[in-house]
Amino acid sequence: MKIWSSLAVLLVIALVGCSEGAKLVQEREGGGVVAYPFKGDQGSMLSSFRREALDLMKEKCGGPYSIVREGETKGRSRMVSPVEGAQELVRERRWGIEFLCK
Repeated sequence: MKIWSSLAVLLVIALVGCSEGAKLVQEREGGGVVAYPFKGDQGSMLSSFRREALDLMKEKCGGPYSIVREGETKGRSRMVSPVEGAQELVRERRWGIEFLCK
């Protein structure tokens, strides 16, 4: 029974981690900041959401853009209860990219 509980916890964590993609978190005239989740072992550059973030920048600018800076930004931590009586702390890491339209 313990194996099933562990598998249920891992499944919920995996599904929660995939629920939110890239977002334009700060919009300015001529640029902004996008952020996306990533897993530590995978790294920010290999995240499946990086392509989504780059597409958001291109869409916002209507074409070319330049990246001003990027780095890890404030993520969030939350408790999930996939199984009654068990709680798991999930820390979501996020990567931010500041950009300017050309």
